[in-house]
Amino acid sequence: MPGNGEAVTRRGEARSGEGSAFVLSRGVVTLFAVACGAAVANVYFSQPLLVTMGHDLSMSPALVGSVVTLTHVGYGLGLFFLVPLGDVADRRRLIMAQLLLLVVALAVVAFAHTAAILLAGMAATGLLAVVTQTLVAFAASLASPDGRGRVVGLVTSGVVIGILLARTASGLIADLAGWRSVYLASASLTALLALVLYRVLPRRSDAPPAALRYGQLLRSTITLFARERLLRLRALFGLLIFAAFSTLWSSVALPLSEAPYFLSHGAIGALGLIGVVGALAATVAGRLNDRGLSRRTTGIALALLAASWVPLAYTRSSLWALAVGVILLDLAVQAVHVTNQTLIYALHPDAGSRLIGGYMVFYSIGSATGAIAATALYTVAGWGAVCALGAAFSCLGLMLWAFTRHSCAPDPAAKLTSDSEA
Repeated sequence: MPGNGEAVTRRGEARSGEGSAFVLSRGVVTLFAVACGAAVANVYFSQPLLVTMGHDLSMSPALVGSVVTLTHVGYGLGLFFLVPLGDVADRRRLIMAQLLLLVVALAVVAFAHTAAILLAGMAATGLLAVVTQTLVAFAASLASPDGRGRVVGLVTSGVVIGILLARTASGLIADLAGWRSVYLASASLTALLALVLYRVLPRRSDAPPAALRYGQLLRSTITLFARERLLRLRALFGLLIFAAFSTLWSSVALPLSEAPYFLSHGAIGALGLIGVVGALAATVAGRLNDRGLSRRTTGIALALLAASWVPLAYTRSSLWALAVGVILLDLAVQAVHVTNQTLIYALHPDAGSRLIGGYMVFYSIGSATGAIAATALYTVAGWGAVCALGAAFSCLGLMLWAFTRHSCAPDPAAKLTSDSEA
């Protein structure tokens, strides 16, 4: 990659001083991770519940499908229009406002008695669930420069676990008390987390917010992408790895529900528990970034991502092969994702929310691309073709890394340390 992790981190340190005076304990970092996981899970709760929702509210198949679409559209809009506010507003107040509004949106979903109200509530839920990325940016700003990778890694693991376990949790809760109870439980948990975060988070950060109007704030996000080559490359990595991630997770239920397995929805949902192993192991990537090994971490992770599709191709004949492939894929994706976020935040700590929000737009594009392509391809060509698609996304990422890893450092100052990593 252009410039190694150590160089970029030092660059960020020079811009932001010696880090925040607020000391992040492991307990506070864990709280950030739990809050992130709980918030992002709201985007995925509906997927196992669509049929039940449709029957309850007499929705047509087209309307039922739009539940997921509107939730993700809301999330994508929130990434661009809400997350950058963290650079001009007090992040603590912004997080509280978003969490409390998210409670309202979840309550609207839980008590919806018409399709229109449900769809409006789901769109609002997706829009406000981007508080996850505001929390990630806040945690990164509070971390010391030499420990930022570890913090981002731990918090991001919470995000991944929330995504992977959302479907399993919603299915189990719905079986016990109905689909509406899923959103009531989430609203209660979100309100509790808002109260705890209000008491724990610092009232202000060391760095003053940027003096930008809202229009200038949004335009500056685009300007940052035009100016920073490292940001553009890491965004492309994000798009490709999450296209591969979504290729697996949007389609793996299809072969598992058919011969020879005929697994139940609950058993398929439990597959997310296997993915958590990879997500937890990815916290190591944060520590490697703190040691200036981001380039090497990225290359190894992308190689593992490409290799993961070999065992995944044998899913129809071996659940053990599927388990190995899932662990390798989730480990690789999260290692690259943690590295991406650590490096791009260090470019401009004063614009951390804009950088992470803009980067996550590419994540959304990749996720949508993988999901649409995988499900369509499975219908016409089967599981082998889906694995070939995922391998293609993964190999494109590895090729991009191979062609850009020896590029020049982000700026002249960084060149002093750009050769410190083999």
